[in-house]
Amino acid sequence: MRYKPGQKEQTRERIVHAAGRCFRKGGYGGIGVDGIAKEAGVTSGAFYGHFDSKMEAFAAAITSGMGEVRTLIEKLQQEHGDGWWSQFAHFYMNQKRTCDLAESCAMQSLAPEVGRSEMAIRGVFEDELRQIVQAASRGVAPESDDKAMDRAWATLAMLVGGVTLARAVRDEELSGRIARAIEHAVGVMQEAVRTSGDVAK
Repeated sequence: MRYKPGQKEQTRERIVHAAGRCFRKGGYGGIGVDGIAKEAGVTSGAFYGHFDSKMEAFAAAITSGMGEVRTLIEKLQQEHGDGWWSQFAHFYMNQKRTCDLAESCAMQSLAPEVGRSEMAIRGVFEDELRQIVQAASRGVAPESDDKAMDRAWATLAMLVGGVTLARAVRDEELSGRIARAIEHAVGVMQEAVRTSGDVAK
């Protein structure tokens, strides 16, 4: 197949995004190459023109989805400064809790699938997750780098776990209560850091 300038990259991106939606919603075993190709609006042959296997597309979907999280964090840091964590928690515990699974956060929805995957896939996820945590811990004063990193790990784990629990319950009121509790806890943690910085000054 001959591509126009830029078309090959656009097609690949469309396949990656389609794969991410499919894996988030149905899990790795819940979709095949034909289903991903159909979601992307391409033929199965076109899929294999970009990826050798479904597993390779899974790795690309992980990289893309986790990259979206890191980009959002960096955007919120620029827009809200020290208050970015609260903004992220509000977005995460509301929009990423109630959206369709196909549009859910890769960090949360793909983690169970990654945990059942081969080591190479877990390595891809780990590399992307480390970059997210590095971004989340950047520029946090007066904490040391190690302390800021530990707090980022703890906060992200709390948010991911909170969304997982809130999505799993049937009662919407309970789901909202879980979300509010997690969002409040993140706010308390950030206030404690801010207060300690004021004291240090």
